[in-house]
Amino acid sequence: MTPARVSVVIVSRGRPAALGLCLTALAQNRHPAFEVIVVTDAEGEAALAAWAGRIRLRRCDEANISLARNIGIEAAAGEVVAFLDDDALPEPGWLAALTAPFADEDVAAAGGYVRGPGHLGWQWRARAAFADGSTRDLILDNDETVVLRGRLGRGIKTEGTNMAVRRGLLAAMGGFDPAYRFYLDETDLNLRLAAQGARTAIVPGAIVNHGYLESPRRRRDRVPRDLFEIGASLAVFLRRHAVRLDGNARLSAERAAQRRRLLHHMQWGRIAPGDVAGLLEGFDAGVSEGRLRPLARLAPLDEPPPPFAALHDVPPEGPATWLSARPWEARARLAEAAAFAAEGHVTTLLVLWPDARRHTLRFDRRGVWVQSGGQFGPSLPDDPLFRRWRFDERVAHEMARQQATRDPEGANSVRYETDLEPMKPSW
Repeated sequence: MTPARVSVVIVSRGRPAALGLCLTALAQNRHPAFEVIVVTDAEGEAALAAWAGRIRLRRCDEANISLARNIGIEAAAGEVVAFLDDDALPEPGWLAALTAPFADEDVAAAGGYVRGPGHLGWQWRARAAFADGSTRDLILDNDETVVLRGRLGRGIKTEGTNMAVRRGLLAAMGGFDPAYRFYLDETDLNLRLAAQGARTAIVPGAIVNHGYLESPRRRRDRVPRDLFEIGASLAVFLRRHAVRLDGNARLSAERAAQRRRLLHHMQWGRIAPGDVAGLLEGFDAGVSEGRLRPLARLAPLDEPPPPFAALHDVPPEGPATWLSARPWEARARLAEAAAFAAEGHVTTLLVLWPDARRHTLRFDRRGVWVQSGGQFGPSLPDDPLFRRWRFDERVAHEMARQQATRDPEGANSVRYETDLEPMKPSW
């Protein structure tokens, strides 16, 4: 069966460097037919000269992620619309995995898993969303895709940085609600889909790596700069979905949770004691504004899209390539890996230190996935803190673990290993 044509919408504001890295990673995806729509500000437009003619560009100068996404939906010509944040790095197998469930016509939406910044632990996996704006983890039996049906007041949570929805349904629903300027926007959509009894696929194999970057609302270390929109969005959400619940109690509980979060940051010296009161005042002001914010009825997005414009004239077919190195050889091997990436290979460099440090992951601007950690250390959260491996055993283990996401087709893989002899620890 021919895969559905997909439009990937990326909203970016004030982070042109992150946007460029996101596009570089997205371009490695092996889906045969996808286009890219970037909705951004003047700064983002200026940074996209290298992508001219390959992506569709739309402008949004207002700090409202729902409005920006709706602009992207109207410009999308695919049967399915997928969404990424500008600080997200999708694995090469992400889009093919995320959109595979749409072969079933009863599937309306899909969501994948999200790793935290720089490590291999999970930030978000399967969750349910409720009418009071809360969420709860869903425990799946295995890592296979599962299709779930929501119901009124209980939706299947998808993350805005890793989700897809059928375009026709999304447009008919009016897209995202602009009353949510950056928070709870996708959760509101999940509840609206649930009210229709829509089916949502949870796809563990659709993985993006999410970064923590500076923004007007939070610092890189996740310390909030402003809680106004969190308070406002929650007040709007409760008006939309929780008219039969005690909204004041829910708002009080959220305020207490935000206070605990701020006190934690204060204890670690990230903010001063006086900052706590100021940030909570912002939350209270947001709640007051959100209680009065106009709630318009969402009109269908009926702007006809332009013709479909695939990112690649010919889908990339370069094989997946793995290289491994000791730390003192990493720079030279990275240059070698970058040369493979320039030829269209999905390239991973594994750097193993002769110790048990935890593994980290980054994506080099030249298109190379770089995993670094101890030969005896953990890579995944549930791994033991120490496990004795030979060098070649650990390399083979990490390649096998990543096969599904880095080399989803698995047909023409090249496994290019170091010429070094296995090293004896120096201790």
